Amino acid sequence: MFVNSTKLNKKWATHLDLQYRSSDDWKHTKNLMFRPGLTYLISNKQEVTLGYLLNESYTFPEGAADFHVSEHRIWEQYIYKHKLSSVAATHRFRMEQRFIGKHNADEVFAQRFRYFFRFLVPLEKQVANFEKGLFVALQNEIFLNIDNKDVINNSVFDQNRVYGAAVYRFNKKLDIEAGYMNQAVKGAVGHTSNNIIQLAVYTRF
Repeated sequence: MFVNSTKLNKKWATHLDLQYRSSDDWKHTKNLMFRPGLTYLISNKQEVTLGYLLNESYTFPEGAADFHVSEHRIWEQYIYKHKLSSVAATHRFRMEQRFIGKHNADEVFAQRFRYFFRFLVPLEKQVANFEKGLFVALQNEIFLNIDNKDVINNSVFDQNRVYGAAVYRFNKKLDIEAGYMNQAVKGAVGHTSNNIIQLAVYTRF
């Protein structure tokens, strides 16, 4: 995953999120995601973003023809940041309008709400304003279907992602992190638990 935030001026910034996701054991590409956005900086603690996402999903079922589907999303989010002693906390509230392609079927529409929180804990005692050093990141995100649940899984609950990572901040502009995520997904016919290794690069300009 690559995430970039670039300030245009004191009040406006751009957002870019690029993701490559493999299938089990790196067998093939499962998802390619492109998520740009425009951010309004309310204060140093609050911001809102409006964006677009393209998600290309690839499926290779046994005994069936390989195929891929495209999903387009419009998304809106609000972020609030604060500190808890030496811990940096982030809360993100996101709405998504999803236009989901279906293999050999018409596109369907659904809406989803996501709540995410992340704690960044410094491991070095003398860290000035979180500018450099080694950190631990702990986060969780819950996904809730709020419209047209029948086209997803007939449930309000969609999925939950628990994540922990080691983060090294080189400077104010660059972080690299590696961690483990457990993704619990409510499917149309059952539940799935995915064990995921994630590598992420964050840049800020």
